[in-house]
Formats: sequence, structure tokens, C-alpha cells
Amino acid sequence: MAAEKAVDPRWIVPDWPAPARVRAICSTRAGGVSQAPYDSLNLGDHVGDAPESVTANRQLFARALQARPVFLSQVHGCDPAQLTADTPDGTQADGCIAAAPGIACTIMVADCLPVLFTTENGSAVAAAHAGWRGLAGDGARGILETVCEQLLRETGSASSGVLAWLGPCIGPRMFEVGAEVKAAFEMKDPQAGQLFRPRGEGKWLADLQGLARRRLAALGITQIYGNDGADDWCTVTNPSRFFSYRRDRVCGRFAAAVWLA
Repeated sequence: MAAEKAVDPRWIVPDWPAPARVRAICSTRAGGVSQAPYDSLNLGDHVGDAPESVTANRQLFARALQARPVFLSQVHGCDPAQLTADTPDGTQADGCIAAAPGIACTIMVADCLPVLFTTENGSAVAAAHAGWRGLAGDGARGILETVCEQLLRETGSASSGVLAWLGPCIGPRMFEVGAEVKAAFEMKDPQAGQLFRPRGEGKWLADLQGLARRRLAALGITQIYGNDGADDWCTVTNPSRFFSYRRDRVCGRFAAAVWLA
């Protein structure tokens, strides 16, 4: 569901059967005040953009949500944070959970995969920053595992009652990686190698959203919506819509957020 009429029509409203009190939105690069190469709705305060522009953009984003987005310091790790009204921006974490209304779990990206979660009863929400390092994790546990474990503890739900929405990310035709990335996923799941296509010279093309879907399915989560690997979801090949670090190096960040009304 959209937050209110203040949501920019160029942003993405997740299409998933979340409970009525659960709200979610994913911004694009449209609707802000930043100048090139951060044009225009850059929400990242760590990429070289003018601080006053980032502040204005974050205020615009918060007004559209009619909730408080908590902007994390994301480090491609596997640790989630429990958000409260007092959680400061800049808290170091790559995932978050919130059970109180008006606090938006917010993930900034520019090629990595944002994943939003809720439960069928709508008692809590969560979000994860799934770049390949955080997704692969350390052996058997990555960011999706740690966030889902905390969400299930918070709500007492079963994994079959969890809904997940995958946002835009670098697409499977553009995500070139080395053999070490493929090996990191195959260490936990040998069949994950099916989501890598040979590129030549020891390189592979990886399907990031597909790898996330496999991890979620292994957790017993089957209600998965959003990014299906189609070109429309690819941050690299849609320069007018999405920021992409792989494409531009110097660029802004867009964000996916989920909260309880």
C-alpha cells in the first residue's frame, strides 16, 4: 500500500498481500533536489553529495512516508538492529526490525538488493541489505538468515507466515563476479551454482535476486514478491530511474522502506 498522496508516482509501491497496517515504498532517483551526478533524490550522506541536499531529500522522503525512516550505516555485514523511536541514524547494521508504528525499516542501495519483510498478522516489519557478501554471509548464515531469525523471535510467527518483497538491484545480465563469489554461495548450497553463468576468463554472471530467493526458500519462506530478474528491475540498465554504483561509481542512493501505520 502507498503511504499517502505525497508519494511520488515515479516511485515503486510494492505489490504484495501485506496486512493493511503495513506500508512499504521504494524510491527511485526521481523527485529530489540533488544536482548531478546525484540527481535528484539521493538519500545517501556518505557519497559526496552536498549535505544540505541530502537533508532536504531525507525530509521529503519522510514526509511521503508519514513515518520516520531510520537510515543505517550499512557495511555489507550480517548484523541486524532492533529499531525503536530512539535509534539514531547512522546505526551500523545491514538489517533491521521494528514492531512499533511510525518507525520505517529503511535500506539504501545502488546495485545491492533491498529485501522487505512482514508477517501475515502484521505485528512487525523488517528489512535487509543484501549485497553478495551479506547474502552469502559466513558459511551457513547471512543477512537474510539473521534478519528472519530476529523477526520470527519478535513475532512468534512461523517462517511460512513471512512475506518478503525484493526491490531493484543489479540484474543477472550485468552482475559480473569472480569465481570466489560463486564458491562462497556453493559452500552452503552446491545447487546455487545454477544461478551463475560463465562469462569467460574466470568470470561469472550472477543472479542476485535468484540467490536471495533460494536463501529465503531454504528458510521456509515461500511468499516472495517483487524483483524476478527481469530487465525492468535492473539498476544498471535503467539509468534514468535508478542509481548504480557499478555503472557510474559516483552516484546517489535510493531506498526501500517498510513500516507499521
